[in-house]
Amino acid sequence: MRILVLNGPNLGRLGTREPEIYGSASLEDVQRLLDGYSGLEADVRQTDSETELISWIHEAVDARTPVILNPAAFTHYSYALRDACAMLQGVAPLIEVHLSNPHARETFRHNSVISGVAKGVIAGFGIRGYGLAAESLRSEA
Repeated sequence: MRILVLNGPNLGRLGTREPEIYGSASLEDVQRLLDGYSGLEADVRQTDSETELISWIHEAVDARTPVILNPAAFTHYSYALRDACAMLQGVAPLIEVHLSNPHARETFRHNSVISGVAKGVIAGFGIRGYGLAAESLRSEA
């Protein structure tokens, strides 16, 4: 089973960016974690570009590929990304993942424009959240 694991702005700095909030694991660690799941081919990507992230969602729609998405800051305001994600409904599942728990942080982080079009949301478990999302997708296949 092939899945796209898409990560938004600043997540390329994982491991060094605010480790007290986001942990010390990197996206390479996320890839290694997901490589450990039998029968799963995870394509882990990161971009700081909203346009590129949306094009990757379009790719997933066209290929009917399940998506694990950490939209990072785009979570709170990118209606363009939300509209792209909505195209996955009825086509392939989308699971929203956050390393930290946005509801335990600043008020502006409490709202997600993505959650309403996601199959589920996993937050606050560090990179283990990606594994939980992958396990959910794999069990549905």
